[in-house]
Amino acid sequence: MHKLRNGFPDDFLWGGAISASQADGGWNEGGKGKSTQDCRWLDGTWTHEQIEEKHHNNPFSHDELMAALDDDGTEFYPFRRGCDFYHHWKEDLDLFAEMGLKLFRTSICWSRIFPNGDDETPNAEGIAWYRELFTACHERGIKTFVTMLHYDIPVNLVTKYGGWKSRKTIDFFVRYVETIVDELGDLVDFWLPFNEFNAGRFAPWDGVCLVADEEGEKLDQSIFQCLHHEFVANAHAVRIVHEKFPGVPVGGMIARFCTYPATCKPEDNLQALHDDQYANWFYTDVMARGAYPAYMCRYFDQVDVEIEMEPGDEELLAEHTVDFLAFSYYFSQVATADQGWAKTSGNLVMANKNPYLESTEWGWQIDPIGLRVTLNQMYDRYGLPLYIAENGLGTSDVLEEDDSVHDPYRIDYLKRHIETMRDAVIDGVDVRGYMIWGFLDIVACGPLSMSKRYGLIYVDLDNEGKGTGRRYRKDSFYWYKNCIAANGEALDDTLKQ
Repeated sequence: MHKLRNGFPDDFLWGGAISASQADGGWNEGGKGKSTQDCRWLDGTWTHEQIEEKHHNNPFSHDELMAALDDDGTEFYPFRRGCDFYHHWKEDLDLFAEMGLKLFRTSICWSRIFPNGDDETPNAEGIAWYRELFTACHERGIKTFVTMLHYDIPVNLVTKYGGWKSRKTIDFFVRYVETIVDELGDLVDFWLPFNEFNAGRFAPWDGVCLVADEEGEKLDQSIFQCLHHEFVANAHAVRIVHEKFPGVPVGGMIARFCTYPATCKPEDNLQALHDDQYANWFYTDVMARGAYPAYMCRYFDQVDVEIEMEPGDEELLAEHTVDFLAFSYYFSQVATADQGWAKTSGNLVMANKNPYLESTEWGWQIDPIGLRVTLNQMYDRYGLPLYIAENGLGTSDVLEEDDSVHDPYRIDYLKRHIETMRDAVIDGVDVRGYMIWGFLDIVACGPLSMSKRYGLIYVDLDNEGKGTGRRYRKDSFYWYKNCIAANGEALDDTLKQ
């Protein structure tokens, strides 16, 4: 018997995460081309209630795409300005280092490397910017956890080729991956080819760059064909990194939806099994086990989907599986056969509401125990190292007159999740890293607003992009700094500034 663990290992990686599209800005600087996320829009004058009511961009429409292609401004396109990390990254990294951050997750913007996706040569200015950024991370003692594709591809690949519906996009992605691995691979500690792989199902524009109303009744077929092309592209990315930098780990990631049966009725338990298979396990099974699981045959038959594969696809998936698994975790949901069950929102989806849980301002249910359940389930199934790539609380914050931000609600949220993560470690789960999502205030992915803040660092910008852009440490900044310094053993310490 192994000795029972009593807490986090000494080399545990405490981190934070952002994405290029939500943070960087500089959308038309440094040789960058227009990306698919540059096309998502918001009227910044809308209230929180109006944003929730209008469900803009969900699903993303043909008319919205055409309007975005014609518009070269930033007024209605929050992702084009982000929180201006592109110009503030040095001071931001200094704040990360002050916090004691050990791991920084960000993404490379494909259209900053190949502006149109099908360019003959890469954009040298874009490569130079990322080299400077990743070098500066290492100089500050921060490891890099780099996502190759976080919801954004060059929009030209969509309008010219059909995006992920076309196998040509696999070829363009392979060239992109070869380029960034060649040019930046010596500065990357962990690679993640795709963010939240299952997003193609619940957010088609984000996940697979599909315009829903252009697909009509073919939407399901198109989504899963796009996902197959992404699975192939993911396997190529694993292959490329392993060939060029043996020993550098490459992972797979999903948005994890922890699911409980609503009751002990057999029908609800069966529904929970199916929800878990179709929303979670399918994606990690392909990436970690290297093959389509048998249970998907019945599901594909039910939704009238037939995956078109080419010779060699199955062999590629089998030979190039991931080294670790990562996931975002924000909430849990219940599964039921009752179609009238109460609903609530959560991470770009509508979920069945759990009457035993409290909810955030945005309706996301808070369930720290679900994180422990998820970690145990995933490790039991795959036996691979696990990283929590995203976890955090999105809510309103107030910048006080003395430049302080008091967010005890965020500290409580993080404390409770870290406690259950520690319990999972004691359970024997191989958890190696934890990344707070949006630990610098960024544009929230769902509502496209700055008012839904996740950060431990406040950024003075509003939903219209107005403000000084200055950065301010929240109370949670100091709390996490203490947590990191004590390796997760000082969760109840008073704040030390």
